[in-house]
Amino acid sequence: MNDAYKRTVPITSAPNLRDLGGIPAANGSVKRGVLYRSASLSSLTEPGQAWFSMLGIETVYDLRTAAEAAESPDRLPPGTDRISLDVLAGASASIAASVGQLTTDPRAFVASLADGQAERLFEDSYRDFIRLPSALSAYRAFYLGLIDEGRHGAALFHCTTGKDRTGWAAASLLTLLGASEADVYDDYLQTNIDLLPALEPVLQQAESHGVEREALMPVLGVRESYLAASFRQMHDQFGSIDEYATDGLGLSSEQQHRLRTTLT
Repeated sequence: MNDAYKRTVPITSAPNLRDLGGIPAANGSVKRGVLYRSASLSSLTEPGQAWFSMLGIETVYDLRTAAEAAESPDRLPPGTDRISLDVLAGASASIAASVGQLTTDPRAFVASLADGQAERLFEDSYRDFIRLPSALSAYRAFYLGLIDEGRHGAALFHCTTGKDRTGWAAASLLTLLGASEADVYDDYLQTNIDLLPALEPVLQQAESHGVEREALMPVLGVRESYLAASFRQMHDQFGSIDEYATDGLGLSSEQQHRLRTTLT
């Protein structure tokens, strides 16, 4: 899949924003202008809000922890429904929810993640997206929200950087819709192109503290091994994407059918 640039929405104050539409699926392709993914919307400006109105986004699913959302609340256009779905509510700690520490003490944060520790922690967090009851509950609510007949307009889902909790939400949904493994990973890895430019201030601040930007890549970017850890956990725990949806998320076959007909 090489049309990712056509799906990217260039709103400076809403980084890592793109349309899932156009990705090939079992019933043709994902509908355009129906479902978007992004990073945090806490810095969304008035021009960015105007973009939202043009895109028709009326519902935002926030996958962040309560603490993250309280510290950096979304700035949404009036009338937009925000639904909090705390994926990691049941986790004692998670690297996916602690990236904000980079702005307080980047040297200590990066030092704690040296020698491959960052990769190991992220892979463990990605397994949590499958095995935590709070994650199963959050993703179930997200899927059901997409087929809620009372919901209107387009929907958007996000976490803090739009790459980890958001990454699994997109990957699992696309897989359930019948997207190929290659296209699922292409969309996931697109974050390395769409997000990193917006994180330039964080990179520069870290460099001012003596931290090399290459040391931050396992934290600020995404890697195939991270998403692969989620899929391995899913297969080990449930067997397949269909069994994950049925047994893990408690979605009936009729609800899964509605997801496919609603989004493709």
